[in-house]
Order: sequence, then C-alpha cells, then structure tokens
Amino acid sequence: MQRKSLLYIGNKLSKKGVTVTSIETLGAFLEKEGYQVYTASSKKNKILRLFDMLYAVLRYGTKSSAVLIDTYSTQNFYFAVAVGNLCRLLRIPYIPILRGGDLPNRLVKSKIHSMKLFGGAKTNVAPSAYLLNAFTKQGFSNVTYIPNTIAIENYPFFLRKECRPRLLWVRSFAEIYNPDLALTVLESLISEGIHAELCMVGPEKDGSLARCKTISEAKKLPVRFTGKLSKEDWIRLSREYDVFINTTNFDNTPVSVIEAMALGLPVISTKVGGVPYLIEDGEEGILVAPNDSSEFIIAIKKIVNDPPLAQTISVNARKKVEEFDWEKVKLKWFQLLDA
Repeated sequence: MQRKSLLYIGNKLSKKGVTVTSIETLGAFLEKEGYQVYTASSKKNKILRLFDMLYAVLRYGTKSSAVLIDTYSTQNFYFAVAVGNLCRLLRIPYIPILRGGDLPNRLVKSKIHSMKLFGGAKTNVAPSAYLLNAFTKQGFSNVTYIPNTIAIENYPFFLRKECRPRLLWVRSFAEIYNPDLALTVLESLISEGIHAELCMVGPEKDGSLARCKTISEAKKLPVRFTGKLSKEDWIRLSREYDVFINTTNFDNTPVSVIEAMALGLPVISTKVGGVPYLIEDGEEGILVAPNDSSEFIIAIKKIVNDPPLAQTISVNARKKVEEFDWEKVKLKWFQLLDA
C-alpha cells in the first residue's frame, strides 16, 4: 500500500562512523510500511549539513505531507529552528520529534525560538512521558506521545542464572553521557577486591573516548573498547556481559537502554531526564543518583548477590519494552501521519 510522502530531517551519519540515529531506524520502519521517505542529511560538516537540510525542504517539502524533524537540545537544536522557520515560511506542516534529554531547559533558555518552533508545529512527538509533561507544563498543547521503538524480534531474551560484575556500557563517547564514571565505578570495584571488568561500546564524539583510553591504560583497568559496532555485533557481544550501566547526566528514553532491557541485561542507570519514566526502580532496573559511583557500586553488588532479584528485573524489563515493539508503536504513527 502506497502511503503519503514524508521528508525526514536529522543526522544521518552512521556511514561517517557515528551511532545510528532515529532518522535511519524510524525512517526505515516507515518506508517498509509504504511511505515515501526523503531524508537529509548525511553531510558530516555541520554547516554543509544545515544547508543540505534547508535545500531538502525546498526540494521535497512541497511533495511531502509533513516534514519530520529530529530535535535535539544542544547545538543541533538550531538545525531544527532553521528548518522550522523555512517550513512555516513555505506553509509546509512539520513535526518536531523531541530527541534531546535537556529540551526542558532549552524551552527556558531559548524561549522565543522554542515558542516559534514548537508552537508552530502540526504537533510535537514526545517519545517519553518526561518530555510530554515538560512541554505541557510550558503551555504547549500540541504534543503527541509516541515512544521510541525497536523491532523486538531482533532482540533475543537471555535470562542469566547468575550475574557477575561484567559490565557493559553502550553509547557515543561524549561528555554529556559521562563515560568517565564507568571507569570510576570499575576502579572502585577492583579496589574492593571484586573481580570486575568493563566493555565500552561506541564511537568517539568529543574526545571522551581518547581520554577514557588514556585513563584506563594509566590505571591498568580491565576495559575493552570496541569502538562503534553494528547492532547485530553488539547484541552478540551482550551475551558476554551481565550488567548494563548507563552513566549519563542528561537523557530522554535512550534506545540503548531499551535494547538492553529487551536482551535481558539488568540495567543500572542514573536517575535523570526520562529514565525514571522508562524504568520502575527496583522492579525493571535500578536507578541511582547521577555522577555517584558509590550508588552504582551498591546497585551492582545488589544485582550480583541477589540472583532472584536480577532475574525478576530482567523479566519485568523485557515485558515493559515489548510495548515499544514497532508492530504496536506503528499504529500511533499511522494515526498521526495519515490524519
């Protein structure tokens, strides 16, 4: 069935060594459902990427029933602002998809830009109740909740009979995600005589990977750095580890955490942004204070020393994220895009 045409604006940079983002995953899902999806941009240089995005609006905007815009909270926020301005000028309906975990602060810091961008949208898609609530509190009524999605069939559930302190961290190496904390946690565990190890998966973003490697080598920590891996490769790798740690200082509803929950890895995460809306503490994972290695260590010991708790968390987490399966979530997208 041929559905409507869409233009999807975002950072399509996986072929440039950057982590796959939703423009590639959600875009592919929508194409499989019969939508014609034009995309921009795969330009690595930020200035060229912005011009490519604006050109795509000029070229494909009038052919499309709507423009989807991945909207972040840091520097790339202004890409969305520029695209939104052009869409309003050309009277093209557009839908920001709220990706940035720090967008609630952006609403306050960039009030005028935010009012124009989000207020002028057909609707704003919030992938978490966290952002839905934050935008509603700021007076935006045009917000639609559609969660981040995965194809659950691609994530084989593995229930561990016991968990060892073999830690897995999956994210781009950026300061906002606080990868250094994972090293601090590992060092503290080892100093207590615990035989722990850590695997960190993800590409370099801002120099954090190089710094973490330097720290690890200087302290002779048992850390495995894989760099960027394909989805299939890191899913296979996950079988070798027993606890997933998410150390970020800001977050929305991270797909890497959803994937870990689907795979059966008990998740320990900082209690920031949308994570408390995703994970019920003590039932679907364990939440800890940001930038607090001592709380991580307590949580890791709890998972390792209490196998029934770890198994309960794994089973509950899998049930939770089964609700994010594309076969269920796509109905919400159909309702929005086909209206």
